[in-house]
Amino acid sequence: MNKMLIVLCFLSSTLMIQAKDIKILSPDKKTELTITTGLKNEKALSYAVSYQGSLIIANSPLGLEFDNEKSLSEDLTMVSVKEKVVKENWKPVYGEKDNYLNHYKEVTIQFKEDKAPHRQFSMSLRVYNEGVAFKYNVLTNKQVMITRELTGFRFTKDHPSWIAGNAQSKYKKGSISKTGNGTERPYVIEMNDNRFIALGEAALVDHARMKFNRSPKDSLLLVAALDGKAIYNTNFSTPWRYVMIAESAGKLLENNHFILNLNEANAIKDVSWIKPGKVIREVTLTTTGGKACIDFAARHNLQYVEFDAGWYGHEYDNASSALAVNVDPSRSTGPLDLQGVIDYGKSKGVGVLLYVNQRALSKELDAILPLFKSWGVKGLKYGFVDVGSQKSTSWLHEAIRKAADHQMMLDIHDEYRPTGYSRTYPNLLTQEGIRGEEESPDNHQVLTTMFTRMIAGAGDFTNCYFAPRVNEMGSHASQMAKAICIYSPWQFVYWYDRPADSPRQKGGAGSTASVITEIPELSFYDALPTVWNDTKVLAGKIGEHGTIARRSGEDWYVGTLTDKPISFSLPLNFLAKNKQYQATVYADDASLSTSTKVAIKQMSVAASTVLNIQLLEKQGQAIIIRSVKK
Repeated sequence: MNKMLIVLCFLSSTLMIQAKDIKILSPDKKTELTITTGLKNEKALSYAVSYQGSLIIANSPLGLEFDNEKSLSEDLTMVSVKEKVVKENWKPVYGEKDNYLNHYKEVTIQFKEDKAPHRQFSMSLRVYNEGVAFKYNVLTNKQVMITRELTGFRFTKDHPSWIAGNAQSKYKKGSISKTGNGTERPYVIEMNDNRFIALGEAALVDHARMKFNRSPKDSLLLVAALDGKAIYNTNFSTPWRYVMIAESAGKLLENNHFILNLNEANAIKDVSWIKPGKVIREVTLTTTGGKACIDFAARHNLQYVEFDAGWYGHEYDNASSALAVNVDPSRSTGPLDLQGVIDYGKSKGVGVLLYVNQRALSKELDAILPLFKSWGVKGLKYGFVDVGSQKSTSWLHEAIRKAADHQMMLDIHDEYRPTGYSRTYPNLLTQEGIRGEEESPDNHQVLTTMFTRMIAGAGDFTNCYFAPRVNEMGSHASQMAKAICIYSPWQFVYWYDRPADSPRQKGGAGSTASVITEIPELSFYDALPTVWNDTKVLAGKIGEHGTIARRSGEDWYVGTLTDKPISFSLPLNFLAKNKQYQATVYADDASLSTSTKVAIKQMSVAASTVLNIQLLEKQGQAIIIRSVKK
């Protein structure tokens, strides 16, 4: 059971009426959030954040702008202040760790306008050891339309940052003053060698998506930019806006449970059907190919086979219906006995997942879900979903909840970037919103993604192994390292590959897929877990190199990626003391005559062991460290 300590302290509203600012300290007293209703000659609501006495966010605006009403930000009085401290440990259904600490101080401030129309609203403000977060709570008995959010993030220097304009676009190193309109979140900024921050939003469920614009009036002020208007007919709260703070880029990533903590607890009572695992894509859309994938999955400890676009017709044809199997002839000549494949998978302990495009989802979701359950389908991949607007956001999260009602697990593709909803509805196992291997990112880009996008949560990276693009991106050992470093409870592997007994077709689906050969290093993917009991980011520099260690049971999996040649010592002091382990190292070796040029070696290690890692340009290394039973 979760252990929780809540301390409530109510401050008399009569004492607060004359107050201009409130200061809130984190539990470790290192971070301070200051809220003020007026600074010098200004009358507007604003905030500032400091860490260990150094300014992180300089005085920055707060407030909301409504259609046909004045902004809710000026001439405000603090009416009341409520304070509570929460300290709890909670266990996720699955995760990068098997329990998370949620420890914060929260203050809710009630504001009232001094002038007509004397509207009231409140702000919820939380200060964690890992950062700060706040949201607006508005009471209304009529329809209101938010046209703009006034929240800003002001800096005193033009710090380096990593900028992406879309969820799947390339990251480029820039700075605050070079931030383009519509910059993605989380937005990672390097303030100095030992201070990194990430800006973003959490618990986006039924609001318009927020990104970041640079203020046209102040090159060091970033402003919240909503993707369209947001309309409410009753009381509402906005998503959380947050500033994460850490001493390194690796620590920001390791603290990414911060975003989960800002979401509501698990709403699904029975989670026994939610089962993470490894997935192979069936690329031929045939019965023979489906059964070949199931045989391969059963032989190599994969849990799912996914049928991608084309199994129910052309995905962009409005006439295509996902209520029946009707293979797109431009992708496959078939035949596809999907029910036969599903039943065959069940006999082998392998589940089947189905892709459905937004066009079919929009018109058929309520019929698709019970039908697929009756077929024995275990989950769906929602493809090319609309994102950004309040309407699209609300529809998609309702579609997640509906899937849960029918015990369907989900993967959401394309531009959807998570904000922590998988804590509340853990049937949402993963999502794209990432520049994965369909775009052939090299190690530099992956190492940027790792320390920026992955703060947001799981990413479906479509990991492949035999495809020619592997050599363009990095190396085969890099592919293994990525499967450790890029977290996804559904880990898609062999994305552009197919089993040897899967039929090769002329043109269409699977025509260019590389054949999987039974080589020794498949043992790595056979053993790979997809969810973890513990995670440690051991080293890293954005875009340059990174090492992550993850524990499953008593065993550890360590992945290292690099862009440029690197040599470093890797202490294994994260291992349990007084225990012996056997390490299997998968490393690149150009001297080998094999097609993948991966060397496998084994050694005995312990907590006192220090490994010497040497990698060439765009290489990687994966290590499985197994506990030796006495």
